[in-house]
Amino acid sequence: MSAEVLSLEPPCLVRVSPLLTVKDLNKSYGKVRAVSSVNLHLYPGEVLGIVGESGSGKSTVLRLLNLEEQPDSGRYELDIPTLEGQNLFDLGRFERREVRTRHIGIVYQNPHQGLRMRLSSSGNVAERLILAGERNFAGLRQAARGSLSASEFPLSRLDDPPLQLSGGMQQRVQLAKAVALEPEVLLLDEPTTGLDVSVQALVLDTLLHLRSSLKVGIVLVSHDLGVIRTLADRVMVMRGGVVVEGGLTDQVLEDPQHAYTQQLVHAKL
Repeated sequence: MSAEVLSLEPPCLVRVSPLLTVKDLNKSYGKVRAVSSVNLHLYPGEVLGIVGESGSGKSTVLRLLNLEEQPDSGRYELDIPTLEGQNLFDLGRFERREVRTRHIGIVYQNPHQGLRMRLSSSGNVAERLILAGERNFAGLRQAARGSLSASEFPLSRLDDPPLQLSGGMQQRVQLAKAVALEPEVLLLDEPTTGLDVSVQALVLDTLLHLRSSLKVGIVLVSHDLGVIRTLADRVMVMRGGVVVEGGLTDQVLEDPQHAYTQQLVHAKL
């Protein structure tokens, strides 16, 4: 009886490339160094949390990722066929706007930055669709309705302007607008700040739902370690524009190695 030959070859694993890669990012305002030699990567469907005190550079990183500002130096790539090999910081103004419209969504801490407060909620979402070339009114209305529904916004208030909505509902309109074109990257700047605990929980549930349904890569800036624990897979800690520690969220928050991270964690206990 012939013996079977067993293969000792390891199984073929699927290699996933980072969706977003940033290398050697630097940004100064006058003599103040806001961001210094920051490197980061983000995978599809992953949530990367960025924490630190006010002035640590975390919000500056988010604005740079949204192509709102130009760095002093650095490289920024998205793993998207039409952008392959491109340093997004080298793009012209109109090209950058196109990338922001189609591939990046953002939710600001202050809804006034992301919404037209006197325009209807559905109109705010439709604005993003119009930028992408949609012109049919019925199509715009249907798409805006679908995006708001996915963000768990009450459809009975489609025509209400954000000015008449609660803070939590305004954030849902921002979310709906940000994901209307199903971007690859979603940037969140303190999305639950100023909301009471029950509303925070609803917004976090909405974010978890969107992450699961869209498989979008998320960069989340927050000073709230509870929010980071709930949403983030990995976390990087910033101080004075520098990343002082990074790793899996549970690992960093349960066993912080850097003195500054220890101080942040203990301050929240």
